[in-house]
Amino acid sequence: MKYIKVIITTLVIICMIFLTSGCGKNENELVLVTEAGFAPYEYYEEGKIVGVDIDIANEIAKELGKELVIKDVSFDFVINEVKSGKADFAAAGISITPERAEEVDFTMEYTVSNQVVVVKKGSNIKNFDDIKDKKIAVQLGTVADLYASENYKDATIVSHKKYLSAVEDVKTGKADLIIMDELPAKEIVKENDNLVILDGVLFQDKYGMIVKKGNDELKEEINKVLERMINDGTIDKLVIKHSK
Repeated sequence: MKYIKVIITTLVIICMIFLTSGCGKNENELVLVTEAGFAPYEYYEEGKIVGVDIDIANEIAKELGKELVIKDVSFDFVINEVKSGKADFAAAGISITPERAEEVDFTMEYTVSNQVVVVKKGSNIKNFDDIKDKKIAVQLGTVADLYASENYKDATIVSHKKYLSAVEDVKTGKADLIIMDELPAKEIVKENDNLVILDGVLFQDKYGMIVKKGNDELKEEINKVLERMINDGTIDKLVIKHSK
């Protein structure tokens, strides 16, 4: 019995030492790393991580015949999780940049986030120059939230968990405008004839998923799913669905 305990203890220690090398890794699982604070792409709803990226990731796992496992970490750790092999891929509204491309491999660009400005009809805000000192409504944690905070220091940023509450603020005069993604903005304007979208795109962001350098097989599998979902309009529909 003594020797059995020693053997078991030794095996446990070995497994812990080589954990990052795959000891105990379930080959039937596909591990996604994200930061679940970037709606509509990934966010918590009733204690569960949901969003555009999560729906896409589930399709990727389904295509590969694997179970999706989601890890929620700080955005600063997302790339290292993939580089170290602790996660198979990452999706977290990751902007495609040359600097990041030196550390990991990007999939194809799967969404372009055109950010626009929504105002009430008759507003004295006629162009982007007029918004610098206004009350700006945004969805908390989105790229619009970050952009407004960084670029409009004289403005008052009013953050909301959902776009719909931001819409109500503009309709009732508690905010002067909303900065948001173009797709849900068009849907909102359709349903609220007292709102309009200013001409032009305020700024643009392009997102890709990432895999470990050299993991071409997984990258191509992901690209295959992304291409299908782009071509049939599914991703656009998901953005609208998770923005309401």
